[in-house]
Amino acid sequence: MNIAIITACPSGVANSIIAAGLLEKVAKALNLDAKIECQSNVIEGYVLSKKDIDDAEIVIIASDTAIDTSRLVNKKVYQGSIKDAVKNASAFIENAQQHAVTLTSDAVSTSSTESSDSKKIVAITACPTGVAHTFMAAEALEDEAVRQGHQIKVETRGSVGAKNQLTEQDIEQADLVIIAADIDVPLDRFNGKLLYRTKTGPALKKTKQEIEKAFLEATPYQATGGASAEVSTESKGVYQHLMTGVSHMLPVVVAGGLIIALSFVFGIEAFKQEGTLAAALMSIGGGSAFALMIPVLAGYIAFSIADRPGLAPGLVGGMLASTLGAGFLGGIAAGFIAGYSAKFIADKLSLPQSMEALKPILIIPFVATLFTGLVMIYVVGSPVAATMSGLENFLNTMGAGNAVMLGILLGAMMCFDLGGPVNKAAYAFGVGLLASQQYAPMAAIMAAGMVPALGMGLATFLAKSKFEASAREAGKASFVLGLCFISEGAIPFAAKDPMRVIPSCMAGGALTGALSMLFGAELLAPHGGLFVLLIPNAISPVLMYLVAIAAGTAVTGFSYAFLKKRDEQVLASA
Repeated sequence: MNIAIITACPSGVANSIIAAGLLEKVAKALNLDAKIECQSNVIEGYVLSKKDIDDAEIVIIASDTAIDTSRLVNKKVYQGSIKDAVKNASAFIENAQQHAVTLTSDAVSTSSTESSDSKKIVAITACPTGVAHTFMAAEALEDEAVRQGHQIKVETRGSVGAKNQLTEQDIEQADLVIIAADIDVPLDRFNGKLLYRTKTGPALKKTKQEIEKAFLEATPYQATGGASAEVSTESKGVYQHLMTGVSHMLPVVVAGGLIIALSFVFGIEAFKQEGTLAAALMSIGGGSAFALMIPVLAGYIAFSIADRPGLAPGLVGGMLASTLGAGFLGGIAAGFIAGYSAKFIADKLSLPQSMEALKPILIIPFVATLFTGLVMIYVVGSPVAATMSGLENFLNTMGAGNAVMLGILLGAMMCFDLGGPVNKAAYAFGVGLLASQQYAPMAAIMAAGMVPALGMGLATFLAKSKFEASAREAGKASFVLGLCFISEGAIPFAAKDPMRVIPSCMAGGALTGALSMLFGAELLAPHGGLFVLLIPNAISPVLMYLVAIAAGTAVTGFSYAFLKKRDEQVLASA
């Protein structure tokens, strides 16, 4: 029997791919010849041809979002929720075989009409690292909007750039714009539209309330000609400005760290011999990429505060922080000084209309750069440099006891809110220290950050009888995310059972952080999880580092497996 399958979830990320894999597996077990179209924003999948559709006796659609069914007219079609397909793929296909009905042209037009209460929503999601929260928040918004009967399109601004980009027509037709972002995103194109701002955390964990608040509290957005988010500084806190700087700094740090690690392949001190490949790699990674870390951090903090006029003074202030030895703390200070000075000049300086165009390209960069530079040299630079020197001396000379305590603190912070402000504060601390050649805290931070998602995956394996089928599938995905250093894989579990999940994660993370520091593990690249092991010398010592991660994962997994209560659906079927 020939069948065709289409899977589509609102974000086109996780459920669409998972459902396609599960349905394909069941189809093979039932000896069905299945052609599968997985509609995804992250992979290029197979698209059903006209022949595939003509040959199929049944077309099965697993989707919670609107898809084009015009090509399926006069075919026997079954459409169900993608969540049902993920939960029980075998039952989903059996229902399709029994209840598929011929799709008429009238059904197609009816399926695309909107109810009187249906609204068109466009949204943007963005988090500092551009990995997990960006896509999970997008999927949550889309699922909830569809559940409420609205049409929605979400642009994700992740680490690979903007995906599912909003067109001018999308924006023109939208009744509401939702911005769920922890960093600055371009907003000029939404001029005059009703706009509501939130962060990825609430959009992911309190999606229904956020959409309802968006309809109640959205206000017309007025662009002022800048390229990035023209939202008043009062609505954006210090944390968001800092995270904007960190998010733009990360690619520089990751690239630089991995290239430095490559130079060590030829020997730990091989780069000291001029003219060698090792020396060239060290020049690229250490001499150039790492040299840009602090200027980029400061530049984009200032950019977040004052838009493009803040970028030049921020970059210059960051370079001064670096040359003065003020490190990442000096870079942070320079970014805020440059940003707020540029914003002050922009807001307070009034010029004739004929000269107004000179402000962003001449007057603000000149005055703000001069002011920031003088403050950094004569006021801020020396005290912050002394502070950084003291911190580096402490890290270099701390005994095993202090190292373990620092590891416990950083590990617990990484597992407390799973990608939230506390997690990001610990992460930013570790990334910042890389510029000062302090690699041990970053190793403890990444190891501990892997534990929550790995631990939840282990728990679903150890206590299968306590978890419903969908939770067990989520556990498999969580384990893979954990290997990639994406703590957010544990969020679905923490959202349902925070009083058991969070303490279990913190206990495992604290142990991993402590062991990593005790073993003297060092990490040159601040992201990538265990896949960084593919780069020789990026992590050392490898074996003991893996022991630290395994120990923390075991503590989290066994703890939650023991504390977990049976899911209601499991109890009902018992």
